[in-house]
Amino acid sequence: MPVIKKIYFFALTAAIVGLASLNSGCGVYSFKDVSIPDSIKTIKINIIENRAPYVNPQLAPQLTERLQRKIVGQTKLSRTNSDNAHYDLKATIVDYSVTTSGVSNQQTTQNRLTVTVEVTLTNQLAENAEKKYTISRPFDFSANLSLQAAESSPAFAELIKGLSDDIFNRLFSEW
Repeated sequence: MPVIKKIYFFALTAAIVGLASLNSGCGVYSFKDVSIPDSIKTIKINIIENRAPYVNPQLAPQLTERLQRKIVGQTKLSRTNSDNAHYDLKATIVDYSVTTSGVSNQQTTQNRLTVTVEVTLTNQLAENAEKKYTISRPFDFSANLSLQAAESSPAFAELIKGLSDDIFNRLFSEW
């Protein structure tokens, strides 16, 4: 009988710890559903401009395409090029800079590329309904790689995906 009590106690403790960790929010991010008023039906997604001091010529087109696909695929909005769109989305890459993020034995071991995008979403159906956000995302890469080699790595595609996700969540989710 004592063995059964120990097993029961262990199972009960594990269940309580599991429930507590789910409820604590530590390391777990929850996003509310996409929040768009019913009156908003269309969106104009402008081509992202790149005004960073260093320009990666592939970044703006790739980020624009990824963001367009995400918005059209995950919202009820119809994309249009009309100036009469209900939402008007503009974005500009304002920073694209590399810093040292890891040092060992007085040698750089890790570099960090940070991309910063300024985003403006204007609700054309409401007065003074312009929201502006600044969104940054880091990308760490080995100091043994040149910036060009890091930019052509699969991890760089993850940076673009993550940046488009961050922009989307900031615009359409309450987080």
